[in-house]
Amino acid sequence: MSVVVVGLQHTQAPLPLLEATAVADGDLHKMLGELRHCRNIQETVVLSTCLRTEVYAVVDRFHDAVAEIYDVLSEHSERSVEELSAHATIRFDDDVTSHLFSVTSGLESMVTGETEVVGQVRRAFERAQEEGACGPVLSALFRHALQTGKRVRTETGISRGTTSFAYAAVTVARGEDMAGLRGARVVVVGAGEMGLGVCRALSDIAPSDAPRRVVVVNRSAARAHELVADAAGGPFEMRSAPLERVAAELGDADVVLSAVAAESHVLTVADFAEVAGPLLVIDLGVPRNVDPAVASQAGVTLLDMDRLSASVTRALGDREKESVAARGIIADEVERYRTASRQRGAAPIISSLRARLESLRVAELERRRAQLADLSEEEWDHVDAATKAALSKMLHEPTVLLKETAGTPRGERLVEALRILFDL
Repeated sequence: MSVVVVGLQHTQAPLPLLEATAVADGDLHKMLGELRHCRNIQETVVLSTCLRTEVYAVVDRFHDAVAEIYDVLSEHSERSVEELSAHATIRFDDDVTSHLFSVTSGLESMVTGETEVVGQVRRAFERAQEEGACGPVLSALFRHALQTGKRVRTETGISRGTTSFAYAAVTVARGEDMAGLRGARVVVVGAGEMGLGVCRALSDIAPSDAPRRVVVVNRSAARAHELVADAAGGPFEMRSAPLERVAAELGDADVVLSAVAAESHVLTVADFAEVAGPLLVIDLGVPRNVDPAVASQAGVTLLDMDRLSASVTRALGDREKESVAARGIIADEVERYRTASRQRGAAPIISSLRARLESLRVAELERRRAQLADLSEEEWDHVDAATKAALSKMLHEPTVLLKETAGTPRGERLVEALRILFDL
């Protein structure tokens, strides 16, 4: 068996394709079920974030399994296998480990070191477990990835400062002089986790550079009101509004940050009819929240994920020093995982060997019990313990050797020899 990942991410795939392949939480059950029923897939986890959709799988036949994964992604996205394969990346075995550890550590994100991806990886893993799609191999891989992400953030400075899309978007909105939101009227569309993050980032701005007003717009007015209550305390006026009033709010805004988990456009050209400009619109949604046609409207500057990437890099600067340290930790953890995996691979044959020899030891003692009938129970316990200790000592060196050579040609020869010699 091999471990593979078939994935599309923002560095290789265009935004429209990322939108099509994104898997909403409500669709995960269906996709995991389809993958589980593929002939060549034994385990699977689907990781879908705003910048990537990746299918991790334990497979029997590599090429057939990859074809099955493409078929499931094609059906879900309504895009051809040819289009998907032109932009997808396929990794297997050690490359999968290195990639997942890098993703979880924030090295594959638009915002280097961002912390939100850890929760996304954890939720993808937990959801696969709930659906019965994740077995022992991927469980070990994802647990180690989460541990690696924690170690990277503990031992390096990669997560200092701006480490989320929400904070990055606010940093971009502030501009190079960091005064772009001073006295501004800001509209935040969406009252979910990302919307709350945007509001908290706005609240962290010093009073001298802070917006004058922040309005949270959401389909559920009650949820928008709750977010305002949670994020209250910033250096600006803050209120909520229902989505039906979004056009009026946009007409009176200087900056809009949209962060809604939706499968279609939340803001259309008609919603910007009252905008005279200038208006900066930052769309954090994948799929996109704002109709791309809005960009052609006079006075409106629209930054979606495609255009936001370069702006984020300029705003946050270079984190290469921290990235180098993080990659060193990841390389160390990949080796640790590889060693642990080899040892886990040797575990079944070691267990079988111990069980086989233990059964022979017990059977021989029972056969001799009548000849040793004059022994007391205490003396018999001593005999039992002595033979058990002797067996354990005899097995120590072979066990260590099997663990050390597991996964190598020599280890495979040793395993085959044991199977033959002891009928395992």
